[in-house]
Amino acid sequence: MLHVETRHAVHADHAKGMDTDSLRRHFLTEDMFQDGQIRLIYTHYDRFTMGGAVPGGSPLTLGKVAETRTETFLERREMGIVNIGDTGTVSAAGQVWTLERGDVLYLGMGAGEVTFDGAGRFYITSAPAHRTCDHRLIRLSEASQVEMGEAATSNKRVINQFIHPTVMDSCQLVLGYTTLVEGSVWNTMPAHTHDRRMEAYLYWDMTPEARVLHLMGEPQETRHLFIANEQGALSPPWSIHSGAGIGSYTFIWAMAGDNVDYTDMDFHQPGDLK
Repeated sequence: MLHVETRHAVHADHAKGMDTDSLRRHFLTEDMFQDGQIRLIYTHYDRFTMGGAVPGGSPLTLGKVAETRTETFLERREMGIVNIGDTGTVSAAGQVWTLERGDVLYLGMGAGEVTFDGAGRFYITSAPAHRTCDHRLIRLSEASQVEMGEAATSNKRVINQFIHPTVMDSCQLVLGYTTLVEGSVWNTMPAHTHDRRMEAYLYWDMTPEARVLHLMGEPQETRHLFIANEQGALSPPWSIHSGAGIGSYTFIWAMAGDNVDYTDMDFHQPGDLK
């Protein structure tokens, strides 16, 4: 079963007047992982799409998606898939890849139908593409790892870069995940924006009772979302994206836009936030 939800872009001026329900309706992403379903959120932020596929005992195939008006979803798109569950397989373009928990698979434009199987819980990200790049399975051991932060500021973390120029070639999709070291809670501080790219987060590897306080909004007009395990946040180019969690957690970040430069960001120091 395929379910697709469309999210239209929101102007920063509109977001200033939103109440909690409106903020969550427009920017929180939830209920993406349902047994026997592929659930996608098709956004108007750089046409970025995120979602989940949970085979639940039977294979699921992602083919035509009406929102793109193409014969197959990947006809003019690329895709990044992260397995956040147990061992599963992904099939496309006549190939089959086995993904363990934490593995990332990149599928280039024109890969055709994609089939998900096994015990995986597959997080799907996709962006439009204008050229074809090679398909590639990237294990955690093959990711580029960057250690950042320090215990004194409660933000010691490891950034694992998968679909990233230091690891592989992609068109415009950039993806990785960041794991907080035990005792640290802040995932990104100082906060930043990047006007040339949107970004999406998925929080996972959290206990059921844990929450992350996700900060969003303009630097001088901040807003927040309380986010649970396997929920995420859409971050428009004008919005910061930072958060602090209750207990350990990992978050998957994915971006699309004008470039693939991970360091292309504008920092906003804590003293400037309101």
